[in-house]
Amino acid sequence: MTLLIIGAGGHGHAAAEVAQACGYDKIDFLDDTPGEGVIGSIEGLDLWMDEYDCYFVGIGSNEFRRHLMSRLEQNGVKIATLIHPSAYISKSAKIGVGSIVAPNAAVNTRSVIGKGCILSVGAVVDHDVVIEDYAHINAGAVCEHGSIVESGRALEAGEIVRGY
Repeated sequence: MTLLIIGAGGHGHAAAEVAQACGYDKIDFLDDTPGEGVIGSIEGLDLWMDEYDCYFVGIGSNEFRRHLMSRLEQNGVKIATLIHPSAYISKSAKIGVGSIVAPNAAVNTRSVIGKGCILSVGAVVDHDVVIEDYAHINAGAVCEHGSIVESGRALEAGEIVRGY
């Protein structure tokens, strides 16, 4: 399967490694800065809309990620959801399209992860948590049972969101 990642910075390259672990065999990038694997600029995204099996927005900025995912949705392409094999995902949890769950992250029972979310390495989402669209749960952050993380919010590494 082929994947085009929009964004070749730190988050984009982390997403590429998760994608490789998920079995994608050809991964390219769009970015405004030339570099390894970069085949064009983000501005030219529309030129690449029919060239790949899946697309993923590998941009850390929640608002810019929202904007780019909207462009992908408007073009009707398949947007990848990336879940590293070492992550724990409860069978009753729901993960939104375009989200990424990094290595050793956990999403527990009946939790809902919105679209375009980032769950970084070792993030913990306990049971009955709602992570709204385009939120970022940074490395080692913890969302206690029953907590809600608002759309577009970024939790810092190690931060704890209290639940009920």
